[in-house]
Amino acid sequence: MGMLDGKVVIVTGGGRGLGRSHAQLLASEGAAVVVNDLGGEWDGRGTDARPATEVAAELEAAGHRAVANHDDVADWEGAQRLVNQAVEQFGRLDGLVCNAGFVRDRTVFNMAEDEWDSVIRVHLKGHFVPTRWATAYWRERFKETGEPVGGRIVYTASEAGLFGNPGQPNYSAAKAGIAALGIEVAQEVARYGVTCNTINPRARTRMTVNTFGAERFERGEGQWDADDPDNVSPWVAYLCTDAAADITGQTFVVGGDQVQLMEGWHRVARIRKGKDRWTVAELAEARAELFGDRPTVLKGRLGRPG
Repeated sequence: MGMLDGKVVIVTGGGRGLGRSHAQLLASEGAAVVVNDLGGEWDGRGTDARPATEVAAELEAAGHRAVANHDDVADWEGAQRLVNQAVEQFGRLDGLVCNAGFVRDRTVFNMAEDEWDSVIRVHLKGHFVPTRWATAYWRERFKETGEPVGGRIVYTASEAGLFGNPGQPNYSAAKAGIAALGIEVAQEVARYGVTCNTINPRARTRMTVNTFGAERFERGEGQWDADDPDNVSPWVAYLCTDAAADITGQTFVVGGDQVQLMEGWHRVARIRKGKDRWTVAELAEARAELFGDRPTVLKGRLGRPG
């Protein structure tokens, strides 16, 4: 008996890398899995039905319930078809794991419009649109029964979105937006018994290898592979279970043998003049009080983004 027996979960970007690992573990825990993947390259170019189809076939061959889907998750009708397919194929929907995405890296002063638009679209819109249709489905179930529906949403952001990463202004902005979206969605759907959490994975994928180079992920023979995508999937699967019903609106960094709970923006200092408007000269004087011993230049705090 798995912790997800009887559940139905959609995994976007499920044909390779992290998504494939998620789909395999979710299935092994008893979930029926809709494996969605448009099948593009690491930079989003092209389509290929084989990755999603092959993963779904592998799961079925192992005795699990699975079906492939090849819709574009950032397309309004495509994402609706994806949610409808889960319900029509398996009779219900319990979880949505948003993982699809690609990168087109460029410094901000060299980036082309399509490089910005395409990355924002696949990541940020590609998380929003499936969420729109999944939450609409759960809201209708709640209205029918009056009981919490137990829906689970897991978003995939990145430490690039939490701390920034030079050369990835489009990706960093999209991932920061996903983290914020996860918090907002959690607040909206809590009344229906639906949770929404965000992970920031540390793992070796096509995107990270092409961004940082394969040598960054090299391990000696027999060494612990901290960058194995399979290390991330247990926390994703756990967040989809009934046991995680009290966890929502949270952001985690997950990888290797660690799950780290992150906190967002919070006030660290404040200056007040006292019921009067500051002048520019006064602010120039007061900045020392605002910053104290803290640096005025944000240093790169990014470790190893997912």
